[in-house]
Amino acid sequence: MILGVPKETFPGERRVAIAPASIAALIKSGIDVVIESGAGESAGFTDAAYTELHARIGTRADAFAGDLVAQVRTSADSPYKKDQVVIGFSDPLSAHDLTRAIADTGAILFSMEMVPRITRAQSMDALSSMATIAGYKAVLMAADTLPRMFPMLMTAAGTVTAARVFVIGAGVAGLQAIATAKRNGARVEAYDVRPAVKEQIMSLGARFVELPIEAGDAQDAGGYAKAQDETFYRRQRELMAKTLAATDVVITTAAIPGKRSPVLITEDAVKGMPPGSVIVDLAAERGGNCELTKADQTIVAHGVTIMGPTNLPATVPYHASQMYSRNVVTLVQHLAPRTKGADGKLTGPATLTFNMDDEITRDTMITRGGDVVNARIKPLVATVVA
Repeated sequence: MILGVPKETFPGERRVAIAPASIAALIKSGIDVVIESGAGESAGFTDAAYTELHARIGTRADAFAGDLVAQVRTSADSPYKKDQVVIGFSDPLSAHDLTRAIADTGAILFSMEMVPRITRAQSMDALSSMATIAGYKAVLMAADTLPRMFPMLMTAAGTVTAARVFVIGAGVAGLQAIATAKRNGARVEAYDVRPAVKEQIMSLGARFVELPIEAGDAQDAGGYAKAQDETFYRRQRELMAKTLAATDVVITTAAIPGKRSPVLITEDAVKGMPPGSVIVDLAAERGGNCELTKADQTIVAHGVTIMGPTNLPATVPYHASQMYSRNVVTLVQHLAPRTKGADGKLTGPATLTFNMDDEITRDTMITRGGDVVNARIKPLVATVVA
């Protein structure tokens, strides 16, 4: 069995789907690896780093000739083949044209966004891996832009007060942002619509901001925040404005899978923030949590710098690739297991197995046999096509 790894073509994408550190695990699993020449260079991995570990360097056509293709981002112009297994981020909840295009090739698409949040699948959860990097990098960007330092310092020239950081949304990215800001000495507050995360916020040394407002069903079965009605968001914005007025840095991470990000910071709230303060909006890709956010742009409005990065993991490509690679390899091993002999050692070739009674396989498989087969995605694509 051969797994191909093509070079990423999405603008600004510097990650690679398989890092050299994962080659040994794939070979042990009975899978040979073909890397497109130069695929890992932007992440800091030379072709030699792969060949030293017994991967083969080939052309782009070679990478797409494998039984499996691993990418960071799938694309409609990739030369997928019938019955070829394709693994990567594909945004199936929103990118319906891409889903349909891949289905039409006959390829079997497994979407990394759809890995279920269950214990067995934790090591495959690429969304969480990349969110960890985004939360970390967002704080560094804010610290670099803010015209003051994060930590409190007592010097001969006087005392420097700590910067005040407010993190909105305490998912993986938010919790990492809290931890990073605390490590840098900031005074950190955080808010989440899900009361259950209060303990996690406080365990990191941040203060949980309590708003006298009740969300309905705030969390879905996968642990993600659920969309609320506009009445809730309007009240939330009003109550949050007081905290924003006393904040130097805001990191927003509130996103609803497959939907537009809720607007939590209005232009009026921005006007009320201290001059020189910074907003890093990690929800920019889906419209942003700040009313003024512009995706992939940094703007200054009413004296506040507003940053809307959409792909922060690609700015830390070395470790982002390593983490993503481990997620992909674990999924590959799940889909192509090897049998064990009486001595407990792996024997025989890897064999692709699609057990549709298994939650991981069922939830991550999007297309097969020329059709969209995922129960959650199929009606969405059908509506668009109609």
